[in-house]
Amino acid sequence: MNKQARCMLIGVIAGLLSGLFGVGGGIVLVPAMTSYLAASQHIAHATSLAVIIPTALTGSLVYSRYGNLDISLALCLAAGSSIGALAGAMLMQKLSAIQLQYSFGCLLIVIGLRMIWP
Repeated sequence: MNKQARCMLIGVIAGLLSGLFGVGGGIVLVPAMTSYLAASQHIAHATSLAVIIPTALTGSLVYSRYGNLDISLALCLAAGSSIGALAGAMLMQKLSAIQLQYSFGCLLIVIGLRMIWP
């Protein structure tokens, strides 16, 4: 399978999981890009953020049609998230690929455990 086909397949899977579970693309996209598309850890993180924009907009529009979107809550969270994303993107530049990979893996484990054992 060529790189473009793998890219599209990974995108479809990430979009499906995003629409179904509301997960950010990073949970699927970052590991997939580093494993199957030979992207560096830093490129994968940054690309995942760019990809989530159309994914999130599409999913949000569908959820909104069914009355499942609190726009005031979304705007408040977006304002805070924008500040956090700026800080996080600047911090990412100071981390090595190994530190970034390890931190991301630990975050996924903690989130997974938190979801299983509230």
